[in-house]
Amino acid sequence: MVRGNREVVRRGTALVLALALAAAACGQGPEAPATNEAPPAPAGPPPAEPPPEPPAPPAVDLYAATGPNQLSPAVAGMPARVYVPNSESHAVDVIDPATNQVIDHFPVGAQPQHVTPSHDLRTLWVGSAQGNTLTPIDPATGRPGPPVPVDDPYNLYFTPDGSSAIVVAERLRRLDFRDPQTMQLQTSLEVPCEGVDHLDFSADGTFLLASCEFSGELIRVDLGPPQVAGVIQLASPSKPQDVKLSPDGRTFYVADMDAGGLWRVDAEGRVVEGFVPTAAGAHGLYVSRDSKDLYISNRHAGSVSVLSLAIGQVVATWPLPGGGSPDMGGVSVDGRVLWLSGRHHREVYAIDVTNGRLLQRIPVGAGPHGLCVYPQPGRYSLGHTGVFR
Repeated sequence: MVRGNREVVRRGTALVLALALAAAACGQGPEAPATNEAPPAPAGPPPAEPPPEPPAPPAVDLYAATGPNQLSPAVAGMPARVYVPNSESHAVDVIDPATNQVIDHFPVGAQPQHVTPSHDLRTLWVGSAQGNTLTPIDPATGRPGPPVPVDDPYNLYFTPDGSSAIVVAERLRRLDFRDPQTMQLQTSLEVPCEGVDHLDFSADGTFLLASCEFSGELIRVDLGPPQVAGVIQLASPSKPQDVKLSPDGRTFYVADMDAGGLWRVDAEGRVVEGFVPTAAGAHGLYVSRDSKDLYISNRHAGSVSVLSLAIGQVVATWPLPGGGSPDMGGVSVDGRVLWLSGRHHREVYAIDVTNGRLLQRIPVGAGPHGLCVYPQPGRYSLGHTGVFR
């Protein structure tokens, strides 16, 4: 029985070898000999490659609620106004954007720097750094209320959850966390840098990235509880100013007056990823209503740069005719006009964002700085001159 099986296997193996040799002889095996015959001509032109797909839109748009005319019910009926703090004349001018005329003027504390919308959108605060006061304005009437004593309110922000106001005490080297309604002190954080003045928050609201103008540094501050979690020393010369998170939450842009452009910092606020030149005196940063562009005011160059957020490059530059010193401001409700203060020229600029044309120069007091357009679209305010989400 065993011998029979072996014979069957032997005969089967021989048959398989014979078939393999025959296939090779016909050129059908994997190692068929080369031939001199030309390959058959193709039946037609090769199929065209499909066109490349356009880049996918970002999965997240942090400014989705700030599109044209998306006003919150909290600001219903509030008149459209432009509030201009004049740091050197210690007063606020109020402009009606429909007529481009100053319609009101009132004194506040010494050296008002910024007009800041509250987190709940119902109050505007004028921070007077030398006067050590925050003056509330009722945006429904445009009139100021009694000032609140606060140490060195150079700038003012609000945590994303609305639990705290953050007074940026520049000369005192502190971030003071306060009750957002009463401005009573909750806790104070000393910072290891000089000239802390502008900031923005991470997409998840767990930390902030702040600029330190006089020491050329950026600091990351974790918010629960507040503590400095990192320091970035920028390349010299450096004088960092406004900070703005990109709509997709992946990049912090930091304007730098001395470097003349924008630093790109990673979403964790720990690594400088690059630099985008704009022009001398890059200062204020404002996202367009469609979240596609970033407007950069170049104070020393007297111009505005437009950065495409999709490609991270400057795609247009708008010089102010006759010069100027564009500083801080905001975008109109419909997204068509960029309003900026003229820091060294006692004027305010209204600029058409569709073509960069200067629409109006409006005379105001001395040293106009953190101009606020109000109301603006958004669910809540993170502070400064109007950072809404």
